[in-house]
Amino acid sequence: MTPRAGDTPEIRALLARAASLGADHLDSLADRPVAPAATPEVMLAAVDTEMPEGPSAPEAVLESLAAVAEPGLTAMGSGRYFGFVIGGSYPAALAADVLVSAWEQNSGLWAATPATAALEHRAGRWVLDLLGLPGEAAVGFTTGGCMANFTGLAAGRHAVLAREGWDVEESGLQGAPRVRVVASQERHATIDVAVHLLGLGSATVEGVETDGQSRIRVADLERVLAAGSGPALVSLAAGNVNTGAFDPLAEAIAVAHAYGAWVHVDGAFGLWAGATEATRPLVAGVERADSWATDAHKWLNVPYDCGIAMVRDQAALRAAMGVRAAYLVQGGGLPDPMDLVPEFSRRARGVPVWAALSSLGRSGVAELVERCCAHARRFAAGFEAMEGAEVLNDVVLNQVLVRFDDDDAVTGAVVAAVQDSGEAYPSGTTWKGLAAMRVSVSNWRTTEADVDRALAAVRLALAAAR
Repeated sequence: MTPRAGDTPEIRALLARAASLGADHLDSLADRPVAPAATPEVMLAAVDTEMPEGPSAPEAVLESLAAVAEPGLTAMGSGRYFGFVIGGSYPAALAADVLVSAWEQNSGLWAATPATAALEHRAGRWVLDLLGLPGEAAVGFTTGGCMANFTGLAAGRHAVLAREGWDVEESGLQGAPRVRVVASQERHATIDVAVHLLGLGSATVEGVETDGQSRIRVADLERVLAAGSGPALVSLAAGNVNTGAFDPLAEAIAVAHAYGAWVHVDGAFGLWAGATEATRPLVAGVERADSWATDAHKWLNVPYDCGIAMVRDQAALRAAMGVRAAYLVQGGGLPDPMDLVPEFSRRARGVPVWAALSSLGRSGVAELVERCCAHARRFAAGFEAMEGAEVLNDVVLNQVLVRFDDDDAVTGAVVAAVQDSGEAYPSGTTWKGLAAMRVSVSNWRTTEADVDRALAAVRLALAAAR
C-alpha cells in the first residue's frame, strides 16, 4: 500500500530501516571487497523488470532496492578506495545530508527557506576563511567541480566581455568579441566541458606547456598571452589530477593579470592544501585569482554531491547566473542562492558542508589533510621499496603515480589485478604517454593498516604479472 498523509509512525519505521541498512553498508566497509561483485551487464539484467502496474509497500521497495543494488556497489567509502580522488562521508556530514532529504527544502531562495540559505551562507564564509580566500567573494554550492569550474568561468566570461562593452547574457556570443581561453596542456577535462558549455569551444583552448611534474611554465604562459589579444580567461590548477602538483600560482596570476585576463583556479582537491600550515605554501598567491572551484565531496568528505564555486566579483557572478521573474520573491540584502549557481531548484547541499566544518573545526580539517598526505608518502615509500616499481611524481600532496617494470602492459596488469582482488582500488592513468597506477588518498577512514594492505596487494599483483 502507498503511504498516506499522517502515517508518521510508518514513515518513522521506514526511515529507521533505511538508516539500519545504510549502517550495515558502512559496517561492511572495513572488510568487504572494494570492487563491485557484479558487472554492469549483471546489474542491468538484475533490474530488467517491467514497471509495476500498481502500488507496492514502501518497506518491500526498500528491501528490494538494498538487495538488488548490493552486488553492484563499489565500496567508495572504504579506506582502501584510492581511485578518482573520492572522499568518504564524514559522520556529521552524512547525518546532516539525511536531514536535508527529510526537510525537503528547495534551496534557491532566501524567502523560500531562510534556514538552509543561512546555513549555506555561513558555510561559504567558513570555507573562504579556511582556504585563505577573499572574504568578499560570493560562494555557490554546485553539483561538483565541473559545474563549479563552469560557474567561475561564466562569471569571467561576463566580466571580460563587459569590459569590451558587450553584454553576453543579453546578446549572446554571436557578434561578440572573441574570448580567448588559456589553460595548461594537462588541464582537467572538466575545464574543457565548461568551455564548450559556455559556447567558447574546447578546441580553441590555447595550451600552455608543462614541466616534468605537470606544472605550467610561466614563461610559456606569457608567450601564449603575448601572441594574441582581446578578452581572455586563464585557468590554473591547484593540484594536478595525476601528480598533485600546483601551478606556480602567484607568478602565473601576476602575468595573467598584466595581460588583463580573468584568472580561474581549478582546485577540486588541491585548494584544501590551504587549510593547514604544512601544505599552505603550495597555494601561495591563490587568493589573488578572480574565481576558484573545489569539491567538498573530495577532501572535506561530505556526501555526493557538492562542488563549491567562489567568485571575487559578486556582481559578475550574479550577472552570469542570476535571473529575475515576477513570480520569484527576490531582492533581499544578500544574493539568493539561485543567483550564484546554474540551478533554480536544488537540495541544500551546503548544509552537510556546514555540519562537516562544525564537527571537524579548523584543526580537524588540517589534521585530515595532513594525515592523508602522510598516507600518500607511506605509499610512495612502500612502492620505492619494491623492485621494478618507480614513483613518477614528487609526492607533494595526496597523489602518487607509480609505474612497474617500465612497461605499460605490466603496469596495466597490476592495476587490474589489484582492483579485481578487492583488497584495494587504485585507478589507472596515462601520464606523459606512460601507463601508470594512480593512488589518491582523500578518505577520512584510511589508516596506515589500509595503506599496508593495499601495498601487499600490489606486491602480489606485480609478482603475478611477471
